[in-house]
Amino acid sequence: MILAQKYAIIIYESEARNMNYTLMHKNIRVADIEIDEDTGVIIRIGDIYAKEHLPLGVVHPLRHKETVDKAALNKWWTGRSIPASRMGINEALETLGVYNTELLLTKCLGLSLSDHYWVRPVDSYMTWESVNFFDNEFSDDIGDVLFGSAGKSIGFNYSSPDNTSDGNLQKRWKIIDGKRCLLKSGSAPFRQQPINEVIASIILERLGIDHIPYTLTWIDDKPYSVCENFVSKNTELIGAARLMKIRPKANDENSYLHFVNICSELGIDIVPMLDRMIVFDYIIANEDRHFGNFGLLRDPDTLEWVGAAPMFDNGTSLWYDKLTSQIPSEEIICKPFKKTHGEQLRLVSSFDWLDFAKMDGLEDEISGILSDEKVKKYIDDERADMLVSQLRKRMDRLSEIVMKQHDSQDITFSGDVGEDEAASYGITIE
Repeated sequence: MILAQKYAIIIYESEARNMNYTLMHKNIRVADIEIDEDTGVIIRIGDIYAKEHLPLGVVHPLRHKETVDKAALNKWWTGRSIPASRMGINEALETLGVYNTELLLTKCLGLSLSDHYWVRPVDSYMTWESVNFFDNEFSDDIGDVLFGSAGKSIGFNYSSPDNTSDGNLQKRWKIIDGKRCLLKSGSAPFRQQPINEVIASIILERLGIDHIPYTLTWIDDKPYSVCENFVSKNTELIGAARLMKIRPKANDENSYLHFVNICSELGIDIVPMLDRMIVFDYIIANEDRHFGNFGLLRDPDTLEWVGAAPMFDNGTSLWYDKLTSQIPSEEIICKPFKKTHGEQLRLVSSFDWLDFAKMDGLEDEISGILSDEKVKKYIDDERADMLVSQLRKRMDRLSEIVMKQHDSQDITFSGDVGEDEAASYGITIE
């Protein structure tokens, strides 16, 4: 009898850990959900109030009717959490006394600075206006922990968008002069990604490509990129990966056509943006243009599509993790549509927008950035010279491709194909 009573108590305590929430989209009630507070997982979906406001890709047809896929909704929900691969995350979780990042989600009501979804306890009357991070201040506690600079070990205020930030590099949100700004680190040994963001901003500005400007700041003699949030309380970012879940890929579609066609079905001509993205990523040798760091902006109230998101998150480029001796010889593997930049250049529909004259003097401007004494602590003169010279070579090769395009519609960039094939186009590999 005593054992039975103990067992009943354990079950009751376990059940008490399940919390009932309403998934909200700003002030719109979307669906009732139950979350296991011990795992951070959605264990039940209740009433649906606004199906059209559910996250894209979680509604699937089933026997001539539509149903919410709990697994898909869970993947979206847990995908809002800090990835387990984040630099220093294990130490941060230990400091916070939490064993996985999913458990941080409900502690900040799932609020983000990228979209307008959140969860409201069912017995609460909280409003979007009272809790969102676009209008309201948030705590620095989580950001301090993530940056390894926590000034306390207990009593943390979890109200922070840092709980819902993605990516593997250390990052945090700060309110600077009233603006929501993202600070992001680099990886050892060169800590080059923040510096690359500044260089990328210069190139994007010269080419007239819509982008988010990045600046550089220093914390404990380490570089961090800084950019203002481009999402507002009137817009939200829907990444390409989420957009491509709207419907399955057709048999005659590759990933490029799948994305282009879906955007077209939504009323957005995405091809001009993709042309610019592919060309720009080739110039900076970007290795990580994945389906999460480009997409569309949407009005969260009307669900109308605003257009392509500006270019952002460009730091994983310019041979950021390669030894200086490897820079000219290492083959560059890229994303998202093809494995090499040469293959991706085949997808560009037009180079008419590309004005190489706007790149005059670029090398001197970049050399000026790399000659800063703080930067030279991580990037010495030899590496700086190599980066600038290789960037010039890529622009020269791209110029050759553009000129050759007038003679052939099937030009492949020589830097990513065999020497014999490149020679057939009259292009020399350095």
